[in-house]
Amino acid sequence: MTIFLAVDDTDVEGSRGTGRLARAVGQAVSRDYPVFAVTRHQLYVHPDIPYTSHNSCAVVHILAGGDAAAKEIFDTGKEVVLGDFIEGSDPGIAVAASDAITPAIVAFGFDAKRVILTQEKARTLAMNSTIRLEGLGGTEDGVIGAVAGLGLASTGYDGRFLSCGRVRDMTGPQEACDLLEAGIDDVLTMDGRRIDQGRIMVEEGKSVKPCPVNGRVVLFVEDREGTLHAVKRD
Repeated sequence: MTIFLAVDDTDVEGSRGTGRLARAVGQAVSRDYPVFAVTRHQLYVHPDIPYTSHNSCAVVHILAGGDAAAKEIFDTGKEVVLGDFIEGSDPGIAVAASDAITPAIVAFGFDAKRVILTQEKARTLAMNSTIRLEGLGGTEDGVIGAVAGLGLASTGYDGRFLSCGRVRDMTGPQEACDLLEAGIDDVLTMDGRRIDQGRIMVEEGKSVKPCPVNGRVVLFVEDREGTLHAVKRD
């Protein structure tokens, strides 16, 4: 079973991002539970929605189950978020086990990619389920993206990985076989060809950005005149 911990609206202009904070949460949780990955999920960009740069939330994927574990994970995540609270941010945190994420929560997640939603709806969804949800400062609007993150991450085919295995530590051009050993399940061209050998080009100092696809970690690449280049997808 997987327990998901989602955070949103934890930053302001010029500060560290929500993704970085989510990775810090993952590191803290990993002292007690195995953490599989951290993912980023793109939400609706609209003038009436306050956001810092791209309006994305982040989700930590933890290999654990049970109410006691969910409570402990929530408490750990809350402590980390409050310990790095940035004045002017509006953070929210949500935690739920995979079997507690209902179709209504998944639908809320996909709605959050295309329409404006409210705290009231997010809180009602949490109240009518076993989701742990809390606003941790400011307007607490982050509860919207936190609930959305749970729904999106649970599908296994939305967003992209911020960290998974050793992939984030491998920066610059990499051999496909090394990436496959580091935590990527498949390297695929945009037309579906599987790659297991050859050099994958990526900007110096940057790591590749694989995506969840049917629960697998997939890196998409494109062939540019015989050279394979990593593709970043939202």
